[in-house]
Amino acid sequence: MTKDKLIEEALKMREKAYIPYSSFPVGAALLTKSGKLYTGCNIENAAYPVTCCAERVAIFKAISDGEREFTEMAVAADMKRPVPPCGSCRQVMSEFFDSEMVIHLTNNEKMVKTVTMEELLPFSFHQSDMEK
Repeated sequence: MTKDKLIEEALKMREKAYIPYSSFPVGAALLTKSGKLYTGCNIENAAYPVTCCAERVAIFKAISDGEREFTEMAVAADMKRPVPPCGSCRQVMSEFFDSEMVIHLTNNEKMVKTVTMEELLPFSFHQSDMEK
């Protein structure tokens, strides 16, 4: 799958967002090493802390389907600059993505900023940090 197709899938997913509180649609598209595509949108809740971002929805769908290896992700939102993932999403992404995985951040004007996981969250907390 091309970078442009992955970005298009993320942009499309914004339309499925459940956003009655923020009116801020976000879409994500995640490509696995096996070639499968998993998509997600943000899903809000009146109890705001239980809201789930598009990035985590896509990742959790893939994980729950048995996928553990990923190659590329695109995240899209309606804003002036390419959308930066929140801190919670960055931590979840660092749990499942290797440091060199490519993430394309974009907006509705298709302005793209491509970063690696390491660039997105340097010096992140890993499973190995829990070992004594």
